Amino acid sequence: QVLLVESGGGSVESGGSLRLTCRAPGHTYADYSMGWFRQAPGREREVVAIINKAGDTNYADSVKDRFTISLDSAQSTAHLEMHSLKPEDTAMYHCAIVAGGNWVTDISGWLLVLDDFGHLGQGTQVTVSS
Repeated sequence: QVLLVESGGGSVESGGSLRLTCRAPGHTYADYSMGWFRQAPGREREVVAIINKAGDTNYADSVKDRFTISLDSAQSTAHLEMHSLKPEDTAMYHCAIVAGGNWVTDISGWLLVLDDFGHLGQGTQVTVSS
């Protein structure tokens, strides 16, 4: 079992910034796709951003040019820098990791396999007020 340790999040006003961090110290994957999805009450999960060990990234259209994901592969730690936050970004943000680096080109597929083949963090709340 891979334990994901999440930190960051909180409450900000519209236009503000937050940073999320996710560590996966116990994984043994030779390659992997790591990132965040979010879920607001009454809504489906939405992939936010993912990154693989090579540093390839992919983002949801709704966060492109506002969010940046990065990875310290030596520390198995990913960061999500979120800027120009909007009220519609309010959600529970979950970190997740799946074996295989090719998922970065198929973020919808990454979301579908998480429950069966990935490891998920418990999540951290992000609240953006208008």
